[in-house]
Amino acid sequence: MKALRIALLGFILGLAGASGVSAAAYDDLINAANLGDTGKVASFIDRGLDVNSVDPRGETLLIIAARNGYTELVKALLARRAKVEAVNAVGETALAVAAFNGHVAVVDQLLAAGANPVNTQGWSALHYAAMQGHTAVLKALIARGAPVDAPAPNGATALMLAAKANIESVKVLLAARADARIRGRDGETAVDWAMKAGNTDAAALIRSAMGQ
Repeated sequence: MKALRIALLGFILGLAGASGVSAAAYDDLINAANLGDTGKVASFIDRGLDVNSVDPRGETLLIIAARNGYTELVKALLARRAKVEAVNAVGETALAVAAFNGHVAVVDQLLAAGANPVNTQGWSALHYAAMQGHTAVLKALIARGAPVDAPAPNGATALMLAAKANIESVKVLLAARADARIRGRDGETAVDWAMKAGNTDAAALIRSAMGQ
């Protein structure tokens, strides 16, 4: 991580020579992003700093803004052509972290900007939203074509994750025709996930959808 920070500072120093922007501005830029200071972030970018700058943890400005639900900052970054599909050190996009934290307004912004809701590999935004039981986010992602039965790396579907979270997210996924009969790598269904979490109402609803 130290090497990443050094590399980033080296990049900023290169910018400083070309644009007169101070290397110290990097820290100010990251701090402003974390605070949601749209005006300051926009000013730094307009003066020459990279809109796709990353913090020492490998998170872009857009991911920072999305994680915190800073809609105005997200808007400003998108207007300055921030990379929507950039990922952090663990492969999360801005859409994924917004979904995990239930920031539906940011999710809508990112989807409108072309963020991909489809799970091509790994954990999708739909999985993240289901895991936390964020129904509004689930609806937004499904409306944009997120496949409801796509498996996560551990074999879990969004319905399994929702069954562990709350009944309202289960209702959203069942309404979108999620397949309750799918079994994960451990052989368990969404009913099993619900029962293990003590969500008996969710389990009963899923059983009903299965015709049991």
